[in-house]
Formats: sequence, C-alpha cells, structure tokens
Amino acid sequence: MSAGPPHPPEHRPRRPAHLVGEGALLDVAEAIAADWAAIGVRGSFLARDIDTGEQLGFDADVPLPLASVVKVPLALVVLDRIAAGDLDAGLGVTLDPATSSVGPTGLAAFRHPATVAVGDLLHMMLTVSDNAAADALFGLVPAAEADARLRSWGCGDLRVRHRMNRMYECAAGAAGRDFSLALELAVRDDRSGRHTIETLDPARANAGSAAALVELLQRVWRDEISRPSATAELRRLMGAQVFTHRLASELRADALRVSGKTGTFLHLRHEIGVVEADSGHRVAIAALTRSDRRAGQAPDIDLAIGTGARDAFEALRR
Repeated sequence: MSAGPPHPPEHRPRRPAHLVGEGALLDVAEAIAADWAAIGVRGSFLARDIDTGEQLGFDADVPLPLASVVKVPLALVVLDRIAAGDLDAGLGVTLDPATSSVGPTGLAAFRHPATVAVGDLLHMMLTVSDNAAADALFGLVPAAEADARLRSWGCGDLRVRHRMNRMYECAAGAAGRDFSLALELAVRDDRSGRHTIETLDPARANAGSAAALVELLQRVWRDEISRPSATAELRRLMGAQVFTHRLASELRADALRVSGKTGTFLHLRHEIGVVEADSGHRVAIAALTRSDRRAGQAPDIDLAIGTGARDAFEALRR
C-alpha cells in the first residue's frame, strides 16, 4: 500500500531541535513534543526535580515572549525591595480606569478609581493575572530597573523590557481593534520570524527561555535568590493562583500542590510553576507554547500542557 504523498512543508510534524533528558526521561520528553506537534503547537518545555537536578524537556534554551509569565520575575523584584525596606507593602497606589491598563480581570476591569496597597497589587497580579495591578507595580519599579536586578542575580536570560499594556498597544498599532487580524499576524509572523507586532519579537519583548524560568523557580523554592521573606511570599502568592486549567489540569490530587502563573496573548499560551507532593518531591516546570492556528480559545492546548506536566512529574518522581 502506498504511503501517500509527503506532507507539504508547512504541515509536516515538527520535531524539537534539542531534547533534554537521559534514558526513560528522554522518551517522555520526546512523547510530550510529539503530542504538542500533533495539535499544531510549537514551543519549549522543561521539567526539573528541584532537589536532584534530574530533568527532561525540549528546546529549553529558546527565548520566547513571556506574556503574563513576566509577572513572576517582576513580583520577585518588588518583593525584594519590600524585604530590603525600600518599599512599603502598605503603600496605597491609586488606579484610574481612564488611564490604567487593558485586561479582563481584577483592577483592569474596574470602572471607577481605586486605591490599593502594594501588597494587594502583588496579590491581584499573581492570583488573577491583573494587568492594571502589574503596570501599577511597573510604575514603582520600572522595567529597566527590574531587568537590571535580574541580571545582578545572574538571570540574564530573562529580559523585562516593557509594561503589560505595551503588548496591547503594539497589537492595536498593527491590527487596530481587529483581534482576528492580530491573531493572523501573530501566526504568520511566527513562521517567518519577521514580527509585525513588536512585543512578539523575543529580541524586543519581555522574553525568556524555559530553562531560565525553571532555574528561577528552583532558586525561589530553595531560597537561593533575593531574600527568604521575598521568596516565601512569592511561593505563597503563586500557590493562590485562580487559573488552574493548564499546568494543574491533570495534577488534581489531595497529595499534590501546584503553584503557577499563566501567560496568554494572541497565539501564546504558557504556564510556569512548581508541583509539590506530600512525599517531598518538588518539580519545577515551564511550558511555553505557540499555536499554529488562529484561535482565541484552545482547550486542547491547555490540556496538552497539563498532560505534559503530569507525565513529566510522574517520570521524575519514580
């Protein structure tokens, strides 16, 4: 029987350029990559046992725009300033909807001015991914300052370059109010590598790799960065995340705790986090994805992230 004509280049299943892992872990990494490719997803993935260093994944060193995942390093820099006594967690910041940032959740959805303490802005930014709260914090700790602090900690592969609202400004500049056109441009440009929307270009966006993000999480969970009070608060806030439809979707059990942060913008769907078991196993995971199709909603991609996280966690704790 004939095997049929070969796939056109744009429809051939993509294989990762670089796999991470040894033995059975390498097999798991390859299976996750194949599952992503089967539904038209590209990206990078890394899961690492925080205590042993064993890991598996693919294309983990490829920089990608972070979308709301950037709120995790921003939060750590803000919390470091609070821990150092340079910023008061109780300081009130007034946000006016007429000038605050775009977003569907939290203060970004408010219709009237509100004054919120810095500590509560951190809570809103991490638990419900509030863009207005994030940009209010960027007003206190500018992107350049956050970026410099990360570099001083040895996190140079994580870049903080702009406020959250810059993503929407750039998309609107390229596509007006046409969300479908913006998605089309994002998918097209991702294939060509020439970005019409500036904040989808890893060289100009808030960007980082799966490896850099997992390294950050490992250091936060081991109290090897910033100050212990700052890292403890970041762990607490990430553990209170409301959105559990990606990383935690296949890890729901009384004996497991998942602390995470999603990131979503146009064709990007990400999540980073740490899975902890009552047995003591701790695994840091970063899943950064780009879709090959124009879709505002993609539950199959969310599930693929969750399935990959489950398979990686189970493989690493054997």
